[in-house]
Amino acid sequence: MTLKQRYDGIIGWFSANMPVAESELRYDNPYQLLVAVMLSAQCTDKRVNMTTPALFEAFPTPQAMAAATAEEIFPYIRSISYPNNKARNLAAMARMLCAEFGGEVPSDLAALQRLPGVGRKTANVVGAVIWHKEVMPVDTHVFRVSARIGLTRGAKTPLQTELQLEKNIPRHLLPVAHHWLILHGRYVCTARSPRCGECGIVAWCRHHAEQTKRSERTAAAADKQTDI
Repeated sequence: MTLKQRYDGIIGWFSANMPVAESELRYDNPYQLLVAVMLSAQCTDKRVNMTTPALFEAFPTPQAMAAATAEEIFPYIRSISYPNNKARNLAAMARMLCAEFGGEVPSDLAALQRLPGVGRKTANVVGAVIWHKEVMPVDTHVFRVSARIGLTRGAKTPLQTELQLEKNIPRHLLPVAHHWLILHGRYVCTARSPRCGECGIVAWCRHHAEQTKRSERTAAAADKQTDI
């Protein structure tokens, strides 16, 4: 199977079976999404969604968060991974957002990455979800799934994965393809025990093909021993 055939098959299946794929983070505006994505680093969306209601009630606007200290933010996010660092980043992010951007989340990805605690992945997520930017945010699910099913080859870093995916996925599909891969990795192509029997793209999956060949070789070797 060629790489193009693999991409065509996987994209075709997702387009037909998951035409709408969205973030599972709960938010009402760009500010809330930015905060939620910052909190989601090395943390589950489920935990973030349990945390943000009280956080947003206490700090409903960038201005309210900018007026707070990291110590005041910390109690609201103590159940999130790395709460001390994230509290400091949230306070600094809100201050810069108000001081340099009038309290409005910038749509420019380079400007977004100037904010404390906002890296390439976070900026790409906000850009793709809010402004439908044609970018491919790469989190742990996207990195793992794209390598396992064979969409990437030899990618050692999230950036290498991002560039390979952006090269092969039609630009207009990148924002939704990001969610296809995340949701697939979260619920089907799980890290430890992928549910290949429930997978709709198994026909194009490199991992499944390799597993099948391995099983066939093992069975053939067993038959040979039996014949002897």
